[in-house]
Amino acid sequence: MNLASIREQRAAKVGEMRAILAKAEADKRNLTAAEQTAFDTLKTAVTELEGQEARAQFLADAERRMLGQPADGEQRDRATLETRVSLLRLLQAQTEQRALTGAEAEFHAEAERRTGRKAQGAYVPMSLLETRVNTTTSAAATVGTDLRADQLIGPLRAALLARRLGVRVLSGLQDNVSIPRQTGSHTVGWVAENSNVGDSDLTFNSVSLAPKHAGGVTEMSRQIIMQSSPDIEQLIRDDMAFMLAKAIDSALIVGGGTNEPVGVLSTPGIQTATLAALSWANVLDMLRKAEIENAASTSTCWLGSPEVKARLAGALKVSGDAGAGFLLDGARMAELPAYFTTQVPRKTGSPDKLRLILGDWSQVMLGVWSELDILVNPFDSTAYARGGVLVRAMSTVDIAVRHPTAFVHADDIAL
Repeated sequence: MNLASIREQRAAKVGEMRAILAKAEADKRNLTAAEQTAFDTLKTAVTELEGQEARAQFLADAERRMLGQPADGEQRDRATLETRVSLLRLLQAQTEQRALTGAEAEFHAEAERRTGRKAQGAYVPMSLLETRVNTTTSAAATVGTDLRADQLIGPLRAALLARRLGVRVLSGLQDNVSIPRQTGSHTVGWVAENSNVGDSDLTFNSVSLAPKHAGGVTEMSRQIIMQSSPDIEQLIRDDMAFMLAKAIDSALIVGGGTNEPVGVLSTPGIQTATLAALSWANVLDMLRKAEIENAASTSTCWLGSPEVKARLAGALKVSGDAGAGFLLDGARMAELPAYFTTQVPRKTGSPDKLRLILGDWSQVMLGVWSELDILVNPFDSTAYARGGVLVRAMSTVDIAVRHPTAFVHADDIAL
């Protein structure tokens, strides 16, 4: 029996017990013998259901921990802790060569305990940077000589969208991960009376995740790290986030390069389609291919580049009939959301051909072995001469697609 069912039954029995007491109170009398017996019977049932709930909750939490995920209570406590962690305070502590304190020290110790690995620097939660991953606004750079927070101007950077699309994140991993995948089901058929039912077996393979390392180094001035403005905190978060998030985002969409995870477009088995002719019929054909594979969820959407957006927004559904509308209507096409970012490259070897992806992004798994590992080096000779410090950020992740056929890819859209 699952947790929801157990809790439902317990709530119903508690309601019955409350009704018995309410009736007696309304009549201003004690419980009758029959009511007392009924109450005691319900009490016994509630006690048994509470035991079942505790056992079911224990199993559910154990299964979550096996997947590297926090248990229910731990998840709430960790979410609260993550909101208290300051990247700026962590950088200040490392720059001044002093020990971490407060929420930063607590999270770092908890992350080391959970992952079983010592960090070269200090762990910070990925949620610190997910605002950058999940938004299309640009990160900030510094203008002016006094580093005033109100003088931050954002450079033009690629929109980072992949995690916003509904990718499944498995955090806190330790070992390599192998997830069984069912590839075939039982078959059912009609048989004559007294005839044998045909045999069929389930078939399985597996999806694997193994650690891949992404990292980068950036130089920051000592002054900007020492400033305590909330805007400076956001500036540093944005800059650190962009440094790692762009690499992870690109790997989610394409990947497959040297030392990179294998992303959607590099995964064997994804479906292909044509949009050489930007017609409504070809758009519906892509949708048909996805739906035949049952690739329909709240995470199903279109993903392309801004160049594709311009082509779709200018293509009529019915040639010569502007009243019929365009393929891309606002931010939707064929009633599904459409997202666009320069992270989606042109076709390899054909720079005049553009790509468009339709897929269920909940079928993509992002495995995270390492929380973001931040290490400050105030002694690098070049940075030291300028009074700056080098900040290194690294993360260990991998990517796998659960069902490649959940994605349909067209790479022949004319520029």
